[in-house]
Amino acid sequence: MTYGVGLLLKEGMVLLSDTRTNAGIDHISSYRKMFHFSVPGERVITILTAGSLSTSQATIARLQEAVEDPEASPESSILLAPSLLKVAEIVGATLWSVREGMEKRLHTNGTFGQATMIVAGQRRGGVMRMFLVYPEGNFIEATEDTPFLQIGEHKYGKPILDRIVRPDTSLADGQKAVLLSMDSTLRSNLSVGMPLDMAVIERDACQVARERRIEAGDEDFRAMSEAWSAALREGFRKIGILK
Repeated sequence: MTYGVGLLLKEGMVLLSDTRTNAGIDHISSYRKMFHFSVPGERVITILTAGSLSTSQATIARLQEAVEDPEASPESSILLAPSLLKVAEIVGATLWSVREGMEKRLHTNGTFGQATMIVAGQRRGGVMRMFLVYPEGNFIEATEDTPFLQIGEHKYGKPILDRIVRPDTSLADGQKAVLLSMDSTLRSNLSVGMPLDMAVIERDACQVARERRIEAGDEDFRAMSEAWSAALREGFRKIGILK
């Protein structure tokens, strides 16, 4: 399992993922789950993955292969697609094709190799868009009413996003929100773990403005976590009981 989150804000997009892969209590590894495809200044696409590592890696590899194909077309390459909607369709179709192929080879019952993805990006002249792609290849889109999407072990980190994140939330506050959302998840679920990958995409820049790997023991992240815990304890102490 893993946890990934993306915010779609007026100023841009903020994305964060962990790197833990758990194949049993005696086999825990770290794999990158955030991937960038871009033509700087023309378009940028970031994909977060959760679920089956083999399915996710095969899907990303096929997407990269399609981008590098000399005969790539707007129907096959996410870097040539005419819209972010078409990008989501290509990612969904590729994800489903990979999973379907695995199920046929292994004669499974439809639950093997499930993976979900967040697809976020912008092309020059277009608007920023963010999609959550399901294992079957269908997808939903972030909106002003719900300006964030989550994949993986999302329940622990959702309350702070519900309370804090709005479309007009700043990129700085958005980074705090996703990091504290991840902190809550790390405290409550051992299947999510460090290091973390965070990326910021500014509106209309069509490139990743900031990318950071946050390692275990990162002093800034630890200080943020401790400050949040202290603020929660103080807020809890000040709240009165029902009369």
